[in-house]
Amino acid sequence: MNAMRNLTMMTDLYQLTMMNGYLHHGMQNSRACFDLFYRRQGEMTAYTLAAGLEQAIEYIRDLHFSDEDIAYLRSVGCFDEEFLTYLRDLRFTGDIWAVPEGTVVFPMEPILRVTAPIIEAQLVETTLLNIIGHQTLIATKAARVVHAAGDGAVLEFGLRRAQGPDAGIYGARAAMIGGCRSTSNVLTGEMFGAPVSGTHAHSWVMSFPDELTAFRAYAEVFPANCLLLVDTYDTLGSGVPNAITVFRELREKGYEPIGIRLDSGDLAFLSRQARKMLDDAGFPNAKIAASSDLDEEVIWDLKAQGAAIDIWGVGTRLITSKDNPALGGVYKLCAHEEDGVFVPRIKISENPAKVTNPGIKQVFRFYDNATGKALADLIALADEDFSSGAPLTIFHPEHTWKRTTLENYHARPLLVPVFEGGKQVYESPKLSDIAGYAQSELNTFWEEYKRLNNPQRYKVDLSQRLYDLKTGLLAQRAR
Repeated sequence: MNAMRNLTMMTDLYQLTMMNGYLHHGMQNSRACFDLFYRRQGEMTAYTLAAGLEQAIEYIRDLHFSDEDIAYLRSVGCFDEEFLTYLRDLRFTGDIWAVPEGTVVFPMEPILRVTAPIIEAQLVETTLLNIIGHQTLIATKAARVVHAAGDGAVLEFGLRRAQGPDAGIYGARAAMIGGCRSTSNVLTGEMFGAPVSGTHAHSWVMSFPDELTAFRAYAEVFPANCLLLVDTYDTLGSGVPNAITVFRELREKGYEPIGIRLDSGDLAFLSRQARKMLDDAGFPNAKIAASSDLDEEVIWDLKAQGAAIDIWGVGTRLITSKDNPALGGVYKLCAHEEDGVFVPRIKISENPAKVTNPGIKQVFRFYDNATGKALADLIALADEDFSSGAPLTIFHPEHTWKRTTLENYHARPLLVPVFEGGKQVYESPKLSDIAGYAQSELNTFWEEYKRLNNPQRYKVDLSQRLYDLKTGLLAQRAR
């Protein structure tokens, strides 16, 4: 199911004013290359999990201005008729390379690379940043939560707190890429084939004369899928005992219960007590689910306190990425065509973090042949080749005395072609396959890189050629 609509007009006004300017100066056909990347991770972990490519493809594929769009732009009053006429036939004709969804990426590494006539490449900046940035952010947050949960299943429950319908739908999709087992969002389930889950709320219990009657009524409708919310009135005094009563009645009818859910109180204490009560009653396989403003830090602490929780329902703090509300993605020109040749471009800033890497680039990931684990990444020029396996010395791009020689390795280029000459050449996998790939990607990294707090920083260096190009351009600008 494709619920994407035409997002061509979802752009910043200055993209359109620059496009009008390029046309006015006859530059519309000059080709340019832009990188989409993020500069730093902020308060989250040292890596991100790329997501959103499927929706980015749909956006590019449907790129066009309708008559209504052009009429509106005319009403704005700042565009000339030549430009508005030009927009009628505008379609994307360039090339896009990107890392597949679920790929682990790091600061400064291109997640997506656009090479196209500058008027087209400029137009797509805002929407690509929006789509890729949002889903990458949520997929990464979900990966952290799932990592904290360990063997426990994480369910995404954030729709009602998401910042709008799109954030709920595509945030849930991204959460599945990050490792969540299911979502409460039925539309995401329908659109992407994501498993959906959910039972009942406190209002169900409060709609009946008493808690036991409410539990029995629910079990009557869903005898094979009975998970009861036990904290409406008194978790240990009535909720768990009443659930056990219903579970015994279900067993007499040939059904086994799924378990109980806790949604308030001291989840560590309540889950331990509930576990003992369920075990003593003969229901050791009944699961205990928990919700209530959970995130990776809370889950980590609850597990450290011996919480007997099997299933974690995570909502607000996941779907909003509460501790890091924006990825901070940027889209920067790295090369511009002059007389048929691409000339590297660099952005210079007094803030060193904002100095860009010039040229058309590829990202190579090096793996240890003995363990299969990732060793380091190298941002390199697109025509470089590291397939020989010969010993390779890499160095920190700022502290150049920090050097490592790689041996017994193999290299994998991360960026793959998605559009060539405006034609889609990449087929998006199913969501379940993307999630599986993401997990296999994460498994190639040692645990110290995935720590929730103070993770070891993974090596992301520049190739010698790219380093020389960058320092040479900086030296030229300094003269």
